[in-house]
Amino acid sequence: MSWQDQIDEIHQRRALAKQQGGAEAVDKHHAKGRLTIRERIDGLLDDNSFDEVGEGAGVPEYDENGKLKDFQPANFILGFGQLDGRKVIVGGEDFTVKGGSPNPAGLRKSVYTEELALQYKMPLIRLHEGGGGSVGGTGQDKKRRPLGEPVFSTSRFVPLAKTLGVVPVATAALGPVAGLPAARLVASHFSVMTENAAVLIAGPQVVKRALGHDMTKEELGGPAVHLKSGAIDNLAVDEQDAFDQIRQFLSYLPDNAWAFPPHLSNDDKIDRCDDTLASIVPTNRRQPFQMRKIINAVVDQQNGDSSFFEMGRKYGPSLITGLARLNGHAVGVIGNDCMFYAGAMTASAAQKLRRFADFCNSFHLPIVSFVDEPGFMIGPDSEMAGTIRHGTAAISAVLQSRVPWASVQVLKAFGVAAQAHFGLESYILSWPSAASGALPVEGGVAVAFGREIAAADDPEARQKELEDMLAASQSPFPRAEGLSVHEIIDPRETRPKLIAWLENAQHAYRTTAPEPYLTTMRP
Repeated sequence: MSWQDQIDEIHQRRALAKQQGGAEAVDKHHAKGRLTIRERIDGLLDDNSFDEVGEGAGVPEYDENGKLKDFQPANFILGFGQLDGRKVIVGGEDFTVKGGSPNPAGLRKSVYTEELALQYKMPLIRLHEGGGGSVGGTGQDKKRRPLGEPVFSTSRFVPLAKTLGVVPVATAALGPVAGLPAARLVASHFSVMTENAAVLIAGPQVVKRALGHDMTKEELGGPAVHLKSGAIDNLAVDEQDAFDQIRQFLSYLPDNAWAFPPHLSNDDKIDRCDDTLASIVPTNRRQPFQMRKIINAVVDQQNGDSSFFEMGRKYGPSLITGLARLNGHAVGVIGNDCMFYAGAMTASAAQKLRRFADFCNSFHLPIVSFVDEPGFMIGPDSEMAGTIRHGTAAISAVLQSRVPWASVQVLKAFGVAAQAHFGLESYILSWPSAASGALPVEGGVAVAFGREIAAADDPEARQKELEDMLAASQSPFPRAEGLSVHEIIDPRETRPKLIAWLENAQHAYRTTAPEPYLTTMRP
C-alpha cells in the first residue's frame, strides 16, 4: 500500500495553485503593464529563496468520480524569503483571482502575515494590489451558521497595530489598492507606489453613489494625491524601482526592535572635507540654498553615490527626512528646506517630524538634524490646520527621544519651533552662518521698533541699522564663547566632527540591550 495517489494530488494542487487566476487572467494582468504577485516576489527576493506558507490553501473542485480537476488558490501569497541575504516575510494580493478582493483562504493568509512577523521577529514586506471585502462578504455559503466572529475573539487588527513597534514594515502599492489592503498598506514605516497605482478608501463607483462625485481612481487616490497627503512616502517609476527602494530602506534597519542596525563597510574617508560647504550658504540670508546638497556632502558616499535615502519629500515639504550612513553607521536625517515656506514648520511638517522621530527611536537610529528653522508657519491657514498643537507634539517626540541626537545649526534657529531640532542632550555644532533668537531679525525689528523706525528721518536706513545691530547679537560666536553650543566649526569639518561624535555616542548608547520604544501621550 502506498500514499502515491495522495502525493500526486499534493503536486497537482501545487501546480494548479501556481496557475493563479488562469492563463487568461494572467495575460490580462500583464497587458496592463503589471506583474503578478508571484513575479513580484521573485523580483524582490534573492534567487530561489522564497519559502511559501499556505500554498495548499484554497478551494478544490472534484469530478463525478471524486478526482481533483481544479483548484482555486487563496488569492494572497505569503512566505519567508531572503533579501540581500537576510530573512524577511513577504506577502501580497493575487489580483488575477477576484481582482485581489479576498476569498476566504486569502483573507486568512493576509491576516496571518503580521502574526508571522511578530512570531519570528522578521522585517515584513507587503506588495499590494487589490480591494477589500465585497457586499456579499467572503463566505461561500451564505446560509451557514454561525455567522461572524465570536465576541471573545481577538481582533484581526491587533497584530497589525503591534508590528509597527517591533519589526520594520515596508509596503508597496503596485496597482489599485482599496479598503482593507489600503489600511495595511499605510500601516508601515515606509510605503512606495508606482505611477499607475491608486490608493483608495472606496472606489469610484462607491464614491459616486454616496457623494455624487464622478472621478477616476487616479483622481481619487493616485500619486498626485497621496504623495502630498502623506499616506504614501515615495513614488517609483516602475515595479522594479519600488522593489529597489524597499531593499534600500531595509538595509538601514535591524531585523527587529531587539537588535541594533547593521554596520556596513565603507570606503568613504572619515576626514573628507567638502570645500563646497564653505560657501554653500549665501551671506545674504534672504537668498535660498539647497539643504540636500549639504546632507549629501556630509554623509557617506559609495562609488560617487550618496547614502542618503529620502522619504516623504512631497509631504510637509519644508522638512526633509531620510536615512543615511556615517562611516557605515545608519542614522536618521532631518533638515529644513528653505525652498518651501523658508523652511518654516507647517502642520504637515510637524506630523512628519513626530512620526519620523518615533520611527528612529523604534529601531535605534541616531538622528542628525541640519537646522534652518525660521519658526512655525504663520497665518490663517496655519491656525486652521492646528499647527501649534502638531508642532508641540513634534517637540515632545523629539525631547522624548532615547537615541543619540546631533544638531548642526546651518542658518536659522528661531522661536519655539527651533526646539524640535535639538534632542535631549543633543550634540550641537554651529556654522559661522548660524543665527539664533526669539524672532528673525527681519521681522522682529519691524515689530519691536516700529515707532522708532517711523519717526526716523530715514526710516529705511534706520531699520537696516537696527537689523545689522541685532544680527550681530544673533551671531554664533557669543554662543560658542558661552558654551551654548559644543563648537563653532568650519562647515567643511562637519563630516569628521559628526563621525567622531557618533562613535562616542554609539559606545554609550549600546551599553544596554535594545528593546521596543514606548512613549507617553503627546499634545
